[in-house]
Amino acid sequence: METEIQQTGARPLSKGADSETGRQRTLRRTAIVVGILVALVAVGWAFQQRGKAVPAAQQGTALPEVTVATPLIRDLEARLGALGQFSAVNSVELRAQVGGPLVGIHFKDGDVVQKGALLFTIESRPYDIRLSQAKAQLETAKARQVLAESEFQRAQALERTSAGSVQNLEQRSSDRQVAQAAVAEARSAVDDAQFDVDRCRIVAPFTGRIGTHLVSIGNLVSGSRAASSPTTLLATLVSLDPVYFDFDISEADYQLLSTYRGTSGSKSGTKSAALANTVEIALGTERSYSRKGVLDFINNVLDRSSGTIRARATVANPDYRITPGEFARVRLALDQPAPTMLVPDRAVLPDQSQFIVLTVTPDGTVAPKIVQVGDVRDGLRVIRGGLAANDRVIIGGIPYAAPGSKVNVKAGEIAPNAQGDDADAKRKANG
Repeated sequence: METEIQQTGARPLSKGADSETGRQRTLRRTAIVVGILVALVAVGWAFQQRGKAVPAAQQGTALPEVTVATPLIRDLEARLGALGQFSAVNSVELRAQVGGPLVGIHFKDGDVVQKGALLFTIESRPYDIRLSQAKAQLETAKARQVLAESEFQRAQALERTSAGSVQNLEQRSSDRQVAQAAVAEARSAVDDAQFDVDRCRIVAPFTGRIGTHLVSIGNLVSGSRAASSPTTLLATLVSLDPVYFDFDISEADYQLLSTYRGTSGSKSGTKSAALANTVEIALGTERSYSRKGVLDFINNVLDRSSGTIRARATVANPDYRITPGEFARVRLALDQPAPTMLVPDRAVLPDQSQFIVLTVTPDGTVAPKIVQVGDVRDGLRVIRGGLAANDRVIIGGIPYAAPGSKVNVKAGEIAPNAQGDDADAKRKANG
């Protein structure tokens, strides 16, 4: 009995001990969590105090630094620059006007052929036969004409002596006219047949460079005198001297060019107008504008989609160096040299349909200015308006200069680059 009571009393004592152990575990866990939170708060407070402890002088040195310089002033002539493409003055597709087998090709692909040079030969025997027939018919018609003329003269003599009738004379006169018409018709047939024979030999209509032959010997070509009928294209031929140079002018440049050329009549015949009609051209591999041309055509309407107008100059090409389709740079001198403002081309930033230059005010604030630009001279962009000579233009550190922000400035210098014009032209050519 006592043993049972002891065992029964021991059980409540074991449950109390387990409860006490669970409470201790809970208290330990709570203490750990509170400690972690206190540590995080302490770390955050320390970082906050550390940021507040940065001196104001040290914060001031965080302003971005840019390089500035005043615009470069040089005496330059007013001119326009553009990128254009050469085209042939004369271009022709050589097509057959008569049909038959091709029996001869008398040139090498890509040769410069002279005017009148034989290029292709088409089998002419069928056309020679028709020409011989036409000549025979002409001889027959001539013989009949001689007979009709003789009979007419005989009838005329008989009528004068009253031995012949007037009706007989009229009949002979009609026969003579019919014979004359037959001779004229036979001559036309001979000319027609001779035309076909001549077209069996295709010659160069002008001096130029011929392309590759598109039909080989032995092929049957189709020909026709009518432009609407299908014919065989044999080759193409383009003239080389002179050549056209086609380029586009913006609306603003066109207005400036019109002013100097005197299209309104105010400056017609002046020295400026003569300068504006002369163009200088540099090929893709040339750095100097050594070739001259004459501006002889400006289109009569502006392209609404691009805001440009097409212009054309004629350029001499005696050495055949220029090939139609080739790209080149052109510039037009408009007036005599005058003081011109220049800044680095990289300092001029496009903004939709206008251009801006970033400047720095005396208090160190970035201020953008809208400018009117011209062409590139030795790597420097011509500024026609919108900028003063004493403005401090940002030429370095542009990505770090936001309009309206404060910056630290460092003095710089604007210097020309001899290869700048070539670099600008290549940039335009690459889009």
